[in-house]
Amino acid sequence: MWCEQCKERPATVHITKVINNHKTEKHLCEVCAQTSGSDLGFLFEPSFSFQKLLTGLLEGEMGMEEALAPSTMTRGRGCPVCGLTFSDFRRIGRLGCGDCYTEFGTGLDPLLRRIHGSTVHNGKAPKRTGGAIRVKKEIEQLRKKLKEAIQREAYEEAAKLRDEIRAKEKNMKEENNE
Repeated sequence: MWCEQCKERPATVHITKVINNHKTEKHLCEVCAQTSGSDLGFLFEPSFSFQKLLTGLLEGEMGMEEALAPSTMTRGRGCPVCGLTFSDFRRIGRLGCGDCYTEFGTGLDPLLRRIHGSTVHNGKAPKRTGGAIRVKKEIEQLRKKLKEAIQREAYEEAAKLRDEIRAKEKNMKEENNE
């Protein structure tokens, strides 16, 4: 696809705007996108950083100070491994090590929920080779439903779920033996 403006270079910037349920699309090369006006200028702003992206994501649901304020748990403490403090994270927009996730977990929850939609990583499995992984996840979900059914005292539903779990486990064992 070629740039809609100059028609000389391949379009590498694709912009979709939806205003009042009316969708417009622009396909531009990088050069034309940089010169096409102030509405696209932020994409190529030299001072645009990951920190600005993170703070912009947090601004949507709550005030900036509230979103990036360290909780009472994290205030004043640094990561025991790398020494990074929560205020350092706010300033640079990067965590220092894997232990920072544990240390600043409550302060990171709003950000992770905003970016990923959840605070738990589920991952993905390839369709061809991930069959066993998918079945294990299905069994885990069924076990959670089973627990909930037992707590609600829905014993008929629980019995069906138990049977379904057993059938999946049996099929998985048979596939592993082949």
